[in-house]
Amino acid sequence: MGRPRKFDETHVLTAVMNMFWQRGYEATSTRDLAESTGMGLSSLSNAFGDKRQLYLRALRRYYETNTAMQTELLGQPGPVKDRLRNLMVQAIDIDLAHPPSSGCLIINASMEMANTDPDVAQEVQRHFTTVEQAVHSALAEGQRSGEITREQDAVALTHHVLSSYYGLRVLARVQPDRTALMNVVDTMLAAVTSHAPRVSRSGPGTGT
Repeated sequence: MGRPRKFDETHVLTAVMNMFWQRGYEATSTRDLAESTGMGLSSLSNAFGDKRQLYLRALRRYYETNTAMQTELLGQPGPVKDRLRNLMVQAIDIDLAHPPSSGCLIINASMEMANTDPDVAQEVQRHFTTVEQAVHSALAEGQRSGEITREQDAVALTHHVLSSYYGLRVLARVQPDRTALMNVVDTMLAAVTSHAPRVSRSGPGTGT
């Protein structure tokens, strides 16, 4: 029988994810990854493969944690405007917590690796598609309730929100100013919010 693994896979992959997130793919060495996980080089490679395989596992770990957290925020009950604000404010909080900001791992991967590695491109696209669907679902719900403007369809509004959201992640790296970043949030919310009177859900004859 083989010797049992003596490491916490979740801990290791989270450490690997954070290292790639902080430094990027090219600037991260396998020794950096081993030191961040507390494992030896041979043990790390035997368990998870080479540097590229570790990068793909890091992107999947991001999807399981950060992407899931984003979609969870968008799927919560309550006003859609609040959900969108929470999504963007959370990103600001993360980006400004430990300057200089590392931005969004998926955006970083899309710029550094997605054009040359189809497997990385697939992981990047999976994230973008999942978040896009969650934003679209929230906006469509808001349009049905009258909270979100109907001057544009939900698809166009989704693209507007995502452009603001991902642009915010990039801006935070070069302009880590909370006031400036919140201005982006407020402008986006003003653009998608309906200014028409909300349709009452009360039945006829209720006096409300």
